[in-house]
Amino acid sequence: MYEDFHVADRWTGEDLHCRWKGTIVAIATRHADAVDVRYDVNGRPMWIALPLTAWKEQKLRSGMVITDQLAAQIAGRYLKQLVEEGYDSRREIYTMTVPEVLAQLDAVVSEAKSQGSMPTLPILA
Repeated sequence: MYEDFHVADRWTGEDLHCRWKGTIVAIATRHADAVDVRYDVNGRPMWIALPLTAWKEQKLRSGMVITDQLAAQIAGRYLKQLVEEGYDSRREIYTMTVPEVLAQLDAVVSEAKSQGSMPTLPILA
C-alpha cells in the first residue's frame, strides 16, 4: 500500500515516487520520544515522526500494538496526504500528533482489510 507509491505534487503536478527506506527509534538519533520513518521522495529523504505515546494510546484503546510494518504504512499514508494537500518540499521532517497517528492507523487497517492483508515491507539491501 504505502511502502512504495506514486503521488502527484499538488502545486507542480510532478509525479513523486515515494519509497520506504527504514524505521528507527528517534530516542537514540535525535533524543526525541518518537519513531522516525524514512521515505525517499524522488531520491530526497523525507522523515515522518510518530510520537511514542501513540503506541500507548493504541494499546489502551484496542489492546493491540503498532508494529514496525504498521508504522511504515501509517507514515506513508500521511506522507501521501501531505503531498496531495501541498506540503513544503524543502522540509525533511514532519511530526505527526497522536490523534493523526491513530486516525491514519484506522484508515490503513480499514484499507488492509478491504485488500485482504497488510503488505509486507521490502528487504532493503
